[in-house]
Amino acid sequence: MGRMSNHINRTTLFTALTRPQMFAGVTYSFFVINTIFAVELFLIFRAWWVLLIALVLHGVAMLLSLHEPRIFDLWIARVRYCPRVRNYRLWQCNSYRP
Repeated sequence: MGRMSNHINRTTLFTALTRPQMFAGVTYSFFVINTIFAVELFLIFRAWWVLLIALVLHGVAMLLSLHEPRIFDLWIARVRYCPRVRNYRLWQCNSYRP
């Protein structure tokens, strides 16, 4: 019989498999939303400062995505499925809507 070893088997987990699709440091969905928003504002105002605001928003999103890459997707899910109820001031809580 073989001797039992104290060796632990380890499996390598690649973090790229557990993270969402990223583009330029933010999730792809945020990048698309930010781009569409910036282009629409640029077409409305015809001013270059709109593009600077989009770059600042992108930088803030990059910093927030360092800690939690899905932060914007989680926020969108919270806004979509947990709206404020009419009696929020009374009960100090929200409702969950599937």
